[in-house]
Amino acid sequence: MAESPSAPRTARSRVRRQLPTSPWLFAAPGLLITGALVLYPFVSTVVNSFTDRRTLIPGRFVGLANYRELLHDDMFWIALRNSTLYVLGVVPALVVLPLLLALLVQKNIPGIAFFRSAFYTPVVASIVVVGLIWVWLLDERGLINSLLDMIGAGPVGFLSDQWLLLLSAMAVTVWKGLGYYMIIYLAALANVPRELHEAAAVDGAGAVRRFLSVTVPAVRSTMVLVAALASVSAFKVFSEVYLMAGPNGGPAGEDTTLVMLVQRTGTGLSGRVGYSSAISVVVFVVTVVLMLLVLRADRKDEARA
Repeated sequence: MAESPSAPRTARSRVRRQLPTSPWLFAAPGLLITGALVLYPFVSTVVNSFTDRRTLIPGRFVGLANYRELLHDDMFWIALRNSTLYVLGVVPALVVLPLLLALLVQKNIPGIAFFRSAFYTPVVASIVVVGLIWVWLLDERGLINSLLDMIGAGPVGFLSDQWLLLLSAMAVTVWKGLGYYMIIYLAALANVPRELHEAAAVDGAGAVRRFLSVTVPAVRSTMVLVAALASVSAFKVFSEVYLMAGPNGGPAGEDTTLVMLVQRTGTGLSGRVGYSSAISVVVFVVTVVLMLLVLRADRKDEARA
């Protein structure tokens, strides 16, 4: 039996009627998960920051009282200082060192796969395990101080001195992130035309000159991406400092970071959820500002170029 000529047109019209809603049906599971796990907690945190809510007490609206209290809270300024220093100390290292490491392991020579895996191993290791290993290494009775004591240098307070502890935590962050950003740079370096390096070599440019004139401009967008990711991660640091400094944030709490302060003030049966929410909002705002500054600096560099 021959199919009616109107059948294809009917099928096409049915598809057209279904198209406006079908994409939303496919996206609905992801949107629900995002709304439940991201959007709702964010809105709830912003709302709570304007209340005096506690863990077991709903709280009432107090306006900007929590934010005014932040301005007079010495521990908040200490935490803000430490988080800012963490960004300044970690981000430049995580922008430059992984690039140099990627250039080192980029060459296809025998055994290079082993070194790539070795450099990436800290990335997949648990931060708790990594933190405990470094605590064992840096403790006053740890391996490094034992070696220093053997040569007469005496024990160094890596975990008891305020600034040494913060620097030690930065070293752990850099060590653990090298492999991750190295992989990002390896993908970017694979797209750099070899002809550019060959032309620069013919013109008499050495290895350093080729790196500055060819490699860096070619991966500049990737460097901006790495800087943005590292800035956000460093400003929200928690695990490294918490594991090495303890829940109190080191001696007299002088190594407390903003996220540690959020955890300390907002948890427990008497946790000040409203006040910790205000700190969380500040962390979010500063994080967004950091990303915008990195993008703005990149646009200025492109404009000069």
